[in-house]
Amino acid sequence: MRAGKKRAAIIFISALVSSIIHFTVFADAQQRPSETTTAGVAAATTKPGAADGTLGPALTGVRRPLYRLRCSDVVEITFTFSPDFNQVLTIQPDGYLSPKAAAQLYAEGLTVPELQEAVREAYRGDLHDPEVTVVLKDFDRPYFVAAGEVGRPGKYELRASTSVTEAVAIAGGFTARAKHSQVVLFRHISDNTVESHVLNIKALLKSREMREDVQLRSGDLLFVPQNAISKIRQFLPASSLSLYANPAGF
Repeated sequence: MRAGKKRAAIIFISALVSSIIHFTVFADAQQRPSETTTAGVAAATTKPGAADGTLGPALTGVRRPLYRLRCSDVVEITFTFSPDFNQVLTIQPDGYLSPKAAAQLYAEGLTVPELQEAVREAYRGDLHDPEVTVVLKDFDRPYFVAAGEVGRPGKYELRASTSVTEAVAIAGGFTARAKHSQVVLFRHISDNTVESHVLNIKALLKSREMREDVQLRSGDLLFVPQNAISKIRQFLPASSLSLYANPAGF
């Protein structure tokens, strides 16, 4: 009897390991184009997610989006044939740069290539066909926050492209009390507007549709709620069970 149980356990573990390996290879094979964004969403709106397969364009189609400049980022501007115009600038709280001998440029939200083109245009009146290089020298490290029923809640550095399932793993995985089917992703889409998406991670992992595995942006917050069973108190006084043990006495 014990030998049979031991053999069954070995078969189960082998199947589980095989499934994890297949899932990892499948995830690594996925490549997706740059992110598209949406605008005009009301504050604290809730949108469907992987739970029903209707992820919006702000979440799908993202693999390795270009970094967009933010306030306090530091950029170095180099002119190949006009070194007198070389400069290092910090993006101001209002989003503008103040390059020497040129009008202010709005830089917040631009990619580095977009800013490079804007600088070239700004100096085209003073320099003939200027050759400009813009380099990001310093910036606030991207991050995400994992809260609720994960092994290690907290703030984590967001490296390269990180999906929701990868973020959960980084934060120590789900606890035994986690509700995998209703993970909530909170995302800032403006300074005072937050969008929320409910994601069914349980269904995602079961289907292995990695295209639905949302890529995180800096500042995203993942909240994993408790399941219904875990909300029942772990320890109850014996007297509270008397109703169930002797319903006729109620």
